Amino acid sequence: MARQLSFPVFDADNHMYETTDAFTKYLPPEYEGLVKYVQVNGRTKIALRNVISEYIPNPTFNKVAPPGAQELQFRLKNPNAKKREPKPGDKVLTDPPKYIESPPAFFNPADRLQLMNELGLDRSMMWPTLASLLEERLADDVAATHAVVHALNEWMYEHWTYNFENRIFPTPVITLPVVDEAIREFERVVERGARAVLIRPAPVPSADGHRRSFALPEFDPFWKVVEESGVLVGMHSSDDGFQRYLNDWEGHTSEFLPFKAANSAFHQLVHNEWRSVKDTVHSIIGHGLATRFPRIRFMPVENGSAWVRPLLDNLRQVYAVSPESFDEDPLVTMKRSIFIHPFHEEDALGLVDAVGADSVVFGSDYPHPEGLFDPVTWVDELETLPEADQAAIMGGNLARLMGVDPAAKAVA
Repeated sequence: MARQLSFPVFDADNHMYETTDAFTKYLPPEYEGLVKYVQVNGRTKIALRNVISEYIPNPTFNKVAPPGAQELQFRLKNPNAKKREPKPGDKVLTDPPKYIESPPAFFNPADRLQLMNELGLDRSMMWPTLASLLEERLADDVAATHAVVHALNEWMYEHWTYNFENRIFPTPVITLPVVDEAIREFERVVERGARAVLIRPAPVPSADGHRRSFALPEFDPFWKVVEESGVLVGMHSSDDGFQRYLNDWEGHTSEFLPFKAANSAFHQLVHNEWRSVKDTVHSIIGHGLATRFPRIRFMPVENGSAWVRPLLDNLRQVYAVSPESFDEDPLVTMKRSIFIHPFHEEDALGLVDAVGADSVVFGSDYPHPEGLFDPVTWVDELETLPEADQAAIMGGNLARLMGVDPAAKAVA
């Protein structure tokens, strides 16, 4: 049993692995063949419209890198890694294998609940993994995008539900190219119990080939329904289309490959600025979405927090020069409407200083290899904060956003 904390832990960033029928089981007959699994040199790959993607090297997830493998390797092999005295229940640091066979807990909620008990997680949001490739690769066919996203949501509801025993909260995807379709899909998933949805933090493709921000007034009918529902808007990191910009600079036409090891220094420099999520939040504030609908709460997940302080400085500077451009102080908007999930290796205390403990949420990225292998131990990053602030960040803030009792523990 993992280390036991005195307050509930609500993990904002857990992941399911999709089965190979996740995008096809409920796909309408006219879209047969839109998504395929094909064999290439003895390995299974996913293809959309007969174009093979290397976005995720093994899209079946039958074998995966162990949870937290990168953290383990860093701690064991880097002499500068922060060393902590283990506490009762903490996992032992051991050199991870390259791959493991995926256990059932990665694919269904009943087994995952048992794993959460072992990890000391009272509740978790559950994001899809492979789904993050869909919208960009179908950007020029908005009807197909809506069809496959609906099929995914139907599969997710069948396999996971949208609220499993008030402890696991899967996040159905809402795609926005056709506003009326987005509203219909949103109302369907909310009626089935969704407490949060996943909206890609990126410009929205249109039927005529253009892209535009979802914060523009044309999307207001959708956001009005969202605000009335009280549902949390999660904006999980995905293929956001930014590779098109990188391709212009690098002189190639590759797809976004998040696990490619040999990206250029230019790619790494640009990526390190987290421009996509920063631009998304700039748009939510600068295009007035968060002031037209002040009760909506937006939570970027797995986008880190390195972009937050530069964004706050920019909001402060622009507002000082051009206050007439804003309906309210953008720092007030940011504080009210945006909640931040930092990466585990970032400066959590600096983020708390910048935005306040009530705007920060904990997330482990479990069971991905770049996440935490023993999630609850991240509380040690907060050990100099008052216990009330620790409790808020480790679960209380997210519980309030999701309409869950922030004081209710599920793991004894």
